[in-house]
Amino acid sequence: MLRNLYYFIQSNLRMSTWVERLKQYNAEKSKQLSANKDTSEERKMFEEYYLAWGGGRKRDPSYASIPCFYAPLPPEQDLILQKLREESRAAFLTRKSAALLENEELQKLLDLLEDNLSPPVEDRMINFEDYLKVKEQVSPKCKDYFSAITFSKLYKKDPHGRIAIVEFFHYVMRKVWLQQSRIGLSLYDISGLGYLREADLENYILEMIPTLPQLDGLEKSFYSFYVCTAVRKFFFFLDPLRTGKIKIQDILCCSFLDELLELREEGLPRERQDSNWFSAASALRVYGQYLTLDTDHNGMLSKNELGRYGSGTLTPVFLDRVFQECLTYEGEMDYKTYLDFILALENRKSPQALQYLFKILDCEGEGTITMFSLNFYFRAVQEELSRHGQDVVDMKDLINEVFDMVKPEKEGRITLKD
Repeated sequence: MLRNLYYFIQSNLRMSTWVERLKQYNAEKSKQLSANKDTSEERKMFEEYYLAWGGGRKRDPSYASIPCFYAPLPPEQDLILQKLREESRAAFLTRKSAALLENEELQKLLDLLEDNLSPPVEDRMINFEDYLKVKEQVSPKCKDYFSAITFSKLYKKDPHGRIAIVEFFHYVMRKVWLQQSRIGLSLYDISGLGYLREADLENYILEMIPTLPQLDGLEKSFYSFYVCTAVRKFFFFLDPLRTGKIKIQDILCCSFLDELLELREEGLPRERQDSNWFSAASALRVYGQYLTLDTDHNGMLSKNELGRYGSGTLTPVFLDRVFQECLTYEGEMDYKTYLDFILALENRKSPQALQYLFKILDCEGEGTITMFSLNFYFRAVQEELSRHGQDVVDMKDLINEVFDMVKPEKEGRITLKD
C-alpha cells in the first residue's frame, strides 16, 4: 500500500515537471515568433524606403565594364600578397625601363634629323612635313615623341614653319631622362604609393655615389655623412611640413636631381663644384664647419658652440630661440638639425628658409612679428654692438623703418605672407 502511494506521488511530480517545461517551451516559442514577425516587418519597411529612394533602379550596362579604380593595399601580415605586389611592381618597372631609348637609338635619331633638314639647311631646322618623314623612319619607341603637340610647343614663329632639331633632340633627351629617373626612384619606393621616405632616399643616393666621377675622392667612411648632407636638402625644401616623405613627382620637378647628376661630368669647373651643394667640396666644407664648432667632440653642438658660427655675431637671444624651436637632444643640436640651420641661412630668400626663420623670430608664437618681437631682438643686437665698440643705431627709428619697408596688412603685425 505504501509502495503504491510512493509511486503515485513520484508520477505526479514528474507530470508537474513536464507540464512546467511545456509551458516554458510554449512561452519561448511565442517570443520567437513575435521577434520573427517584427524582423519581417522591419525588412518590409526597409525595402519600401529603399525602392522609394531609388535604390532599386536599374543600373546602366556600362557599370559592368568599368574597371576598378582603387585596390586596397594588402595587409602587412599577408606576406604572400605583399611579395606578389612587390614582384608585380618590379616587373612593371622592368617593362617601362625596356621601353626607354638606348644610346644607339638616340644617336640614330639625331642622324635621321640631320639627314632630313629643311631648307635653308644651314639653320639646322626641320618643317612639319620632313618631321613626319623622320617619324616614319625611326624605331617604334621613338614614334611617340613625334606628335603635332610637340612640334607646336617647340615652334617659335619661324617664317618657314620649322623647329630647331637641336631643341627637339634636347626635348627627347629630357623626356628620356625624366622617365629613367622616375623608374630609378620608384625602385626605392617600398610602399609603391609614389613617395620616398628619408631612408629610401638615403639608399638611392648611397648607391648612386659610385656612378658620380666627382665623388671618386670621397672616403667610404664619409659616405654616411655625405648621404645625410645630400638628403637633408631634399627634405628641407620639399617637405616643409616635416611629414617624413617626399613625392617622387616633386623630386623630378625640382632642380636638385639635376645638380646631383651634374657630378657625372668629369671636367666640372671648380666654381660650379663650390656652388653645388651635392659636390664633395661643399659636403666637406659643411661637415668641416660642424666639426670645428664641436669643441668638446661629443658629436653635438651646444648653444655656446653654435654661437661661434660664422664670425660669432649670432646673439644669445637668437640662439635661445633656435634651440627652443629646433629639434634638440638634451639641449644640444645634432648634424641634421645643423644642416637645416645652414640651409636656412644660406638660402634666406627661399620660401622654406623664410618659414624657418620666421618661426624663430615669432617669439610670441602668434604667427606674427610685432614691435615687441623686433624690440626683443634689436636690444640684443645693440648690446653686441656696444660690446664691440660700434655705433649704436636708434632702435625706434630702425623698427619704424622695418615696418615702412614691409607695409604689413595689419598695422603693427608682420605675418609670413607680408
